[in-house]
Amino acid sequence: MTEKALRLGTRRSKLAMAQSGHVADAVRQLTGRQVELVEITTYGDTSREHLAQIGGTGVFVVALREALLRGDVDFAVHSLEDLPTAEHPDLVLAAIPAREDARDVLVARDGLTFEQLPDGARVGTGSPRRMAQLNAYARSHGRTIETVPIRGNIDTRVGYVTKGELDAVVLAAAGLNRIGRSDVVTDFLSVDTVLPAPGQGALAIECTAANADLAATLAELDDPVTRAAVTAERSLLAALEAGCSAPVGALADLLADGQVVHEMRLRGVVGTTDGSSLVQLSTTGPVPTSHDEAMALGRELADEMLAKGAAGLMGERAL
Repeated sequence: MTEKALRLGTRRSKLAMAQSGHVADAVRQLTGRQVELVEITTYGDTSREHLAQIGGTGVFVVALREALLRGDVDFAVHSLEDLPTAEHPDLVLAAIPAREDARDVLVARDGLTFEQLPDGARVGTGSPRRMAQLNAYARSHGRTIETVPIRGNIDTRVGYVTKGELDAVVLAAAGLNRIGRSDVVTDFLSVDTVLPAPGQGALAIECTAANADLAATLAELDDPVTRAAVTAERSLLAALEAGCSAPVGALADLLADGQVVHEMRLRGVVGTTDGSSLVQLSTTGPVPTSHDEAMALGRELADEMLAKGAAGLMGERAL
């Protein structure tokens, strides 16, 4: 008798389907079992409100988690940055595969880079984090841009540029890479200019804690370095008591001398959406070898940022 197909819960967007398809292929190779995608519509997909207004954190996740807990699906794939930082008591984050490109990218008219945008250029993004850093960067170079709040899937957002409604939009490199649309990128924004969202570019594979066998199998897809990095980033976010609609950027990366990796650096930023005030700090420590060490790295940097006034910038909402 052949084993039943594993049911993978996914959002219906083109990006979510592509991400889940990659994971499904990996799980098929790992287990030899069939994997079928089960499409689930989330509140974040159907609501027309701006994410900062509908609460940001978890709007794309709740319906998938409910399907897991009901037993309608065996496991689910999320974009890690959509996942609330608090752990769910009945679910386990079984695997965080190796991260895609964490950077933000510009998709601009006429092939323009960010430096080449005209003064007053209209740049679309739904993210207060991007708004804060883009405005601060433009300001530091004596220029102004107008950040315009937008929503929608990747095609919709790119469409604002191709239709001439906006000069540019800012998107995540990982999403464009995963759906094979990186050809539209006109500029890769250095993480020195714009720190990504905590966990950006990483996927989360989740199943119920009760399904220990499946969790153990899925754990083989885990990338320990990615997990340590995103755990530190999300710990920073949690310690700043911020949801994913808050203007927080964070990135943990490895510092290496040649081939020898010796430390992990965690950078964090929080700012007002107009870019007039930013708190940007970094800390460096040994590469975390446990969940607790990665969490501690994030908390340590958050404490330093709060001491520098980060809390006063957190209440700002762009929308």
